[in-house]
Formats: sequence, C-alpha cells, structure tokens
Amino acid sequence: MPILPMFPLGTALLPGAGLPLHVFEPRYQQLVHDCMAAPDGPRFGVVLIARGREVGGGEQRNDVGTVARILLDTEIGNGRHILECVAEERIRVVSWLPDDPYPRAEVEAWPDTGSGPVDLSPLLGSLERLYDLLDRLTEGNAPPPPSPSELPDDPGERLFAIARHVPMGEADRYAVLSTPGPAERLEVLTESVATAIDLASWKLQN
Repeated sequence: MPILPMFPLGTALLPGAGLPLHVFEPRYQQLVHDCMAAPDGPRFGVVLIARGREVGGGEQRNDVGTVARILLDTEIGNGRHILECVAEERIRVVSWLPDDPYPRAEVEAWPDTGSGPVDLSPLLGSLERLYDLLDRLTEGNAPPPPSPSELPDDPGERLFAIARHVPMGEADRYAVLSTPGPAERLEVLTESVATAIDLASWKLQN
C-alpha cells in the first residue's frame, strides 16, 4: 500500500476544494521539501483532527481524508512556505506510521460505491432557497451558488461540489466526506442544507 506524508488539519477537505496553507513548523517544512522532490509529484494526505491542535503534535486524527496536490510553492523566508493546493481523490488510512519527523500513513484510495441514479432536484431547490436567505442576510453580497451547468456530471463528484458551497461545521463536512456513495451523500447533504436554512431563517427573524 502507498505511504503518504500526512498533514492533519482542523478542516475536512472535500475533493475538488482548494487548500491554501502557510507552513511554518519545521516538521512540515520538511514535508514540503520531501513532497516537492517526490518522483510521483508533490502530494500529501489531509485528515481532519479529531481532537487537539494543528500546531505542536499529539493530536488525535480521523482516518478518512483526501489527497492534496501542491500547485504552487512560494518560499517566504526562514524556511516558511505559502502553498496553493487542490484536493484530489478520497483516501482511507490503513495504518499510521511513526511521526518521523512528520505524520505518515499507509493509505488506500476510497472511490464511491455504486448506488444507482440519484435525484438531485430537491437538493438544488433547497440550495437556491438557502442562497436567497444568505443574500438577504448579507444585503446582496452572498456569492451565487453554482449553476447546474457548472457542476460535474458524476453524481458523487457533483455532490462534493455542491457541499463545498454549503455553510456547515467541520463535523458535518467530515460526515459528507465519509459517506460511502452518492445516495448516502445526498441524504447527509440534504440534512446539512436544511440545517443551514433553519439557521439563516432564524438569523433573519432575529
């Protein structure tokens, strides 16, 4: 099984999302150096921290994550880096290896399971309602939701793309990431959008 450098973060990174990073800890400076020299490209795994902090080590980590690819590496002095990354495929951690000097893990790809056709029409309708509320809350400054023509054709990727535009907490985002396939993802995401609508409605009324 492939071994990947791992970067535990306070963010559940969804496939297709952008990831800007400011790297200043020595262990992760070494991770960047090793990634940039890797023969299969500058890639590392990202998992959500279950408990603890991003800085200092000793955190507890979730085991479902995403591969991030470094698109741009800018050194800003004293060994620090500003990275622009993009999330690629989803992965599961099979086993954690010793942090030497940064986290590493044996991982396996986790593609979606097949679930047959899924009807996204109700979800897209709810997303329009949510963004109408957000637009009113921000006095017209809410960014528009993605149009259906901008979304991927694959149902699983389409749902990940929609999820990137839904305001939700990291635990909910991790629940979306951890769904086996499109049918389960649709159920979780529909509930997240409904929760966001309720919250936005309450804020407007109060």
